[in-house]
Parts: sequence; structure tokens; C-alpha cells
Amino acid sequence: MKKFFSFIAVVLCALCLVFATACGDNAGENGGKDGEGKTVTKETIKIGMICLHDESSTYDANFIRSMKDALKNLGIAETQLELFTGIDESEACYNKANELAKTCNVVFADSFGHEDYMMQAAEANPKVQFCHATGEKAHLSDLPNYANAFANIYEGRYLAGIAAGMKLNELNKDKAEDQKNYKMGYVGAYPYAEVVSGYTSFYLGAKSVAPAVTMEVRYTGSWYDFDKEKAACEALIASGCALISQHADSYGAPSACEAAGIPNVTYNGTTVEKCPNTYVVSSRIDWAPYFEYMINCVLQGKFCDKDWCKGLAEGSVKLDAVGSCAAEGTQAAIDDAASKIKAGTLHVFDLSTFTVGGQAQTSIMANVDFDASYTPDHEAVVNGYFAESTLRSAPYFEVRIDGITEISTN
Repeated sequence: MKKFFSFIAVVLCALCLVFATACGDNAGENGGKDGEGKTVTKETIKIGMICLHDESSTYDANFIRSMKDALKNLGIAETQLELFTGIDESEACYNKANELAKTCNVVFADSFGHEDYMMQAAEANPKVQFCHATGEKAHLSDLPNYANAFANIYEGRYLAGIAAGMKLNELNKDKAEDQKNYKMGYVGAYPYAEVVSGYTSFYLGAKSVAPAVTMEVRYTGSWYDFDKEKAACEALIASGCALISQHADSYGAPSACEAAGIPNVTYNGTTVEKCPNTYVVSSRIDWAPYFEYMINCVLQGKFCDKDWCKGLAEGSVKLDAVGSCAAEGTQAAIDDAASKIKAGTLHVFDLSTFTVGGQAQTSIMANVDFDASYTPDHEAVVNGYFAESTLRSAPYFEVRIDGITEISTN
């Protein structure tokens, strides 16, 4: 009987070994080896990076800075990064991604319109990891080597909104009631969910400390156009906005604010050097934690999670230091709200804090499974708040709430 059980034990161990080996090869995992079977190490790994613009864009500059931080944190030389900027959201992206796949272990692209081309490249190069920021389709695809990533930037936008609301309170402190002005302006690129989610969370942050706030959003029809963003900002100022923020990638809006002496809450990095008199605060995604995760997956011989998203608590969302233009007590108010968000006691899209058409909301269906014609497919309300970026990494809050008006300028 003892021999029988010993025999069974040996068989089970053998089966476990076979199963573990099979699992290691499943879904493209190659045990830390590249497509040619060579071991990938920190000294040999090659990373390809595709950016829509160069570092003159605050958006792309933030990605590039974060990648360099990640490489430094991991002890990987910058020479192992193959960085290409100015890659359009066109066949040019596929061509560059396909080219990089010949020499790189992982290829990353940073713009929404790159997604379809990155997916094509992933299909053509099944042993190379492809990662893409702000995309919506990885969770629906059967490509194990293609992944989307984003962050809970709405948390940072909300905190930046608190800074904006406090600045409005300061500006109105000594004014007669009929002279008070709580109107904010917002320069947006497109009426996409990512932009709507961002400006709504910013507005709700401001409203939490300045209940009378209203906001006007002007769209430019471009992610990066200095002249259009500057013109939109100037139009917002002319319409009576006392403070401006933006979700667009040039210095157009901040420069217009500096010229007019209007407080500005920026995105993707501080503008304190170029706009010292009007810079209030800036929120941004810190992509370094994701890049470190992405690179470590490759070093471990496995593909990345298909939909990665982290927030303030994990260090993926940050605010730069408040500027001298900020109201007194701003940093303390930001810190207090941030601690509540991290603890889960404050939810940015708490349904009790906004209405739609004068009506409170109890249920909101979201277009999570990508559908350009907008077919709501998932209930997004959980315990009284809209659970943003939990059903997929890319934002899907597209509700137009009371207090905000939209104007297309293109």
C-alpha cells in the first residue's frame, strides 16, 4: 500500500510539473525570453515608445518624463528606449509599431487614435507585448499581447477643482453680492467621455467648496493646437469666466490666462515657469508606475493585464505643488480630500452632489463595451456613486450634469 501511495505521489508531482510548464507557455508567457528564445534582462530589454507629438505637447511630455523616471527607477539605461515622436493616428502608427516589434520586447503608444493600428501590430507580432494608453478595446479583444492602460485622473481633477473653487471664493470674498462671479471656463479638445469625465470631476471639486460655481466648456476639435486653444480661452475670458482650466495639450490656454491675469488650473504638469502669476495647480497622471509594471511583466516573461488602472492611492495620479496664485489653505484642503478619496469615504461622482435636468439620478447606464453609436450596456452606479474606470480602464462617464454648458468652436 505504501508503494502504491508513493507511486501516486510521483505521478501527481509529474502532472503538476507538466501543468506548470503548460501554464507558463499559455497566453504567450515565455519565461523571460523574447520571440527568438533569448532571455530578456534589464541589460538587454528594448522598449519601443510611440508618441503623437513631441515634448512641446504637455501630454506627450508627461509620458516621456514618466518613462525616463521608470527606467531610472528600474536601473535600465535610457539607450534601451527607442522613442519616436510625431507619429500620426494613421497607418504611420502601424508601420512604426511593426518596425519596433523587430527589435523591441514591448511597444507602447500614447494616443487614443493609435489603438486600431496597435492592435493590428499586436496581431502581426504575437510574441511581442503591445500597450496603449487611453484605449477602449483590449478587454473585448482576443489578443493576449495587447493591453490598455489608464489612471483615475478624475481623482486628480476633483482635487484641482477644489483649488479652483477656493480661488473663486478668494476672488469674491470682498465683493458685493451682485458683483460676485463664480463662472469658470474649460478648454476641451473633443466631447469624448475622457474629456467629459475630466471636466465634470473638476467642476464637482470646485462645487464642493464653492456651491454657486458654474462652468462653460469650449471644444477646439483638436488635442494639440496652440492657436485654437488660445482663442477658445480668450473667448471664455471674454464671456466672463473668472478662472480657466483645460483638457488640451498646448500652452495656448495658460499663455492666454497669463496675458489676461486670469487664474489657470493646468493639466499634465506645472506651468509655473512660463505662467508664474496665474498658475494655481496642476493634476496629472504619473505613468511611471505603469511603465515599471509593464517592463517587469516582460522581464518575468508574461503579458500585461489587459486593462490596467490605478489612482491616487497607488501613486498613479498626482498634483504638482500649488502656485503662489492659489488661495490660502489650498494645499491643506487638497490633502484632506485626497486622504478621503484614498480611504474610500469620498467618491468623486457621488450622485447626491449633482443633478441632470433638475433631477437626481439613481441609475446611469454606461457605454463600456466600445460602441461608437453609444449603446449603454452596463449599470455604472454602485452604492450611490458612479464607479468610473472600474469596468474598463478608459473613462466612460458621459453624463451632462446641471451647471455646465458646452460650446463647440470648430
